Amino acid sequence: MNRIGFEIAKRRADETRLARLGLPEAGLLSRLEGRRVALIGNARSLSQKALGAEIDAADLVIRLNAAPMPSAASHGSRTDWLAMSIPVPAQVIAARAPELLLWMTPKRKRLPWRIARLPGFALLPAARAAALREQLSARPTTGMLAIDLLARADLTSARLYGFDFFASKSLSGGRGAADVPHDFRAERDRVAALMAADPRFSLG
Repeated sequence: MNRIGFEIAKRRADETRLARLGLPEAGLLSRLEGRRVALIGNARSLSQKALGAEIDAADLVIRLNAAPMPSAASHGSRTDWLAMSIPVPAQVIAARAPELLLWMTPKRKRLPWRIARLPGFALLPAARAAALREQLSARPTTGMLAIDLLARADLTSARLYGFDFFASKSLSGGRGAADVPHDFRAERDRVAALMAADPRFSLG
């Protein structure tokens, strides 16, 4: 797809055409098979821990949006996948050097061509976010969308770091829970239920 076709597909919310960009969802799930995954959220509380070596020991490290990394001691140093719902600056993508860039939000108009055309790009189907939004009665966070993807994969384990559901706010901004369109209590309860039902999932 060239840029003109991309911009037209975005404006028309043409999911069929946009789905041709990059790796399909089946390919994402295939890459997760049998792997020990570390999913790194952006809670400020993670910066007070020394889990960096544990994070880097995972088979696959997934970070979110701009992926703030205050120190290697707390956050590790690897970024294999970057899952985003915002147009992350090019310099941040270059610094993190992920092998895969995963666009999570169904808001396709936010997706810039500079990201969609990069090698290793993948687009999460908009229907996944729509289903989660209905279940949560609120817009799902990027982290919740990533957890939902992992739950559908045949992975060995998924350990979640930096997820306190906004109890310590986010490293990427100063907004409070009332300032964002998410229901963190609903997401916390959903993750708790997932961990109770699926022993592959745990909190770091």
